[in-house]
Amino acid sequence: QVQLVESGGGLVQAGGSLRVSCIASGRTFSHYAMAWFRQAPGKEREFVARITGSGRTTSYSDSVKGRFTIARDNANNTVYLQMNSLKPEDTAVYYCAAGYDYSTTARKYDYWGQGTQVTVSS
Repeated sequence: QVQLVESGGGLVQAGGSLRVSCIASGRTFSHYAMAWFRQAPGKEREFVARITGSGRTTSYSDSVKGRFTIARDNANNTVYLQMNSLKPEDTAVYYCAAGYDYSTTARKYDYWGQGTQVTVSS
């Protein structure tokens, strides 16, 4: 069992930056691929970024590529999402997820955090 807790969300002006974090409880954190998804009101959960267990490989959705960076610190069971040049369309609840598959599909992930709200004002 893996428990995930996100933090770091908040209010930010368009063009600003924010870093959200996800801390995992578990003994085999480095075995899991991790991902960030987001969900805006009335919309489906959307893939944002993913990272392999080692942290050596990452990928991003086209909408955030070049602006967001995912990273992990396996020694501290933590994954981060650094969000720069934020846009109002980035407003959503951001969720971290863990799974054995390095996937862009939400249903492939086994464990989810509670989410953290990111609101970008114009």
